[in-house]
Amino acid sequence: MAAPGLAAEVGAGARADAALDPALARLVEQVREARACKAPLEIRGGGSKAFYGEPMPEGLAVLGTRELAGISSYEPSELVVTARAGTPLVELEATLAERGQCLAFEPPRFCDGLATTVGGMVAAGLAGPARAAVGGVRDFVLGATLLNGRAEVLTFGGQVMKNVAGYDVSRLLAGSLGVLGVLCEVSLKVLPQPPATTTLRFELDEAQALLRLNAWGSEPLPITGSAWWERTLVVRLAGATAAVQAAARKLGGEVIAPPLAEAFWRGLRDHRDEFFTSAEAAVRGSASLWRLSVPSTAPPLGLPGEQLVEWGGAQRWLCTGAPAQAVRDSAAAVGGHATLFRAAREKGADKGVAVFAPLAPPLLRIHRELKRAFDPEGVFNPGRMYADL
Repeated sequence: MAAPGLAAEVGAGARADAALDPALARLVEQVREARACKAPLEIRGGGSKAFYGEPMPEGLAVLGTRELAGISSYEPSELVVTARAGTPLVELEATLAERGQCLAFEPPRFCDGLATTVGGMVAAGLAGPARAAVGGVRDFVLGATLLNGRAEVLTFGGQVMKNVAGYDVSRLLAGSLGVLGVLCEVSLKVLPQPPATTTLRFELDEAQALLRLNAWGSEPLPITGSAWWERTLVVRLAGATAAVQAAARKLGGEVIAPPLAEAFWRGLRDHRDEFFTSAEAAVRGSASLWRLSVPSTAPPLGLPGEQLVEWGGAQRWLCTGAPAQAVRDSAAAVGGHATLFRAAREKGADKGVAVFAPLAPPLLRIHRELKRAFDPEGVFNPGRMYADL
């Protein structure tokens, strides 16, 4: 079933401009003009994630998506919501909360939350503390409407969870950073808010914490978040009341008061807690903040600097002045990779270092072919992900 709103206006190709939503029609015309003039565009929602990814050439015209705002449809009983790309994330979450539902993958809101948009959330593909338990952004995307580099408005997927017709292009857009096109509208799966939540604290070193997390991960425990920093492991349990109470008794540890626990997880999700604020201050000097994706069973990496471990050990944030190659080699040695999340790119050890880990030739070829298919003339976000995309 096709998604309503913008998606209802389009089919497999472009629709006549006269039939388009006025805000969307303006974007189509801007893309058409940019293509004719061979003048690339910078896609911008609220700008909350402008720091993420490679810097683009200066002086690009901005294609803004904030006019594409509003919730197109919401079916609480079907656990599906469709929202336009410029909709503030806080607005969407407030609507869901009124019906006791949420975006289970906890996307970071950065800034004040109003600047973070639904389109930017999907394009960045970033998820919060619950990622290891429920899945990432792409796992919740059911359908999308896209404005491609040919100034065509296309729709993919729909509003049903078992949508298996054709290629899963809508999920491909999650984490694409706008290099394939302009997200105009997305349909998302939502979930009920858990009826019970408890947060536990343990005093452990990193190696002990990783062993505990991996042991607990093999058991049917309602763990929906974990974080280790400075010899302290914090674990969140969420789900049915009886299951949460039984798990808390089994794990032990110190119970953290709900208001304090809620503030901690909110700060961790939005990168406002003490670790991230300290990291931002360090980045203004000569340090860099790295996001390491590694197997959860990987041992401590032994790199210098401050480290925060999430997702049961699979995501490790590292604020360090160590050379980029040392960080990437350490992650690769255990089967992972490292992303330069924040850095003072004009100075320090990471000047000129690529944000994302280099791709193997077969993967790079796939990326290039996808870029040519959706944006053959390179209109959108040139170099935001890799230099030649």
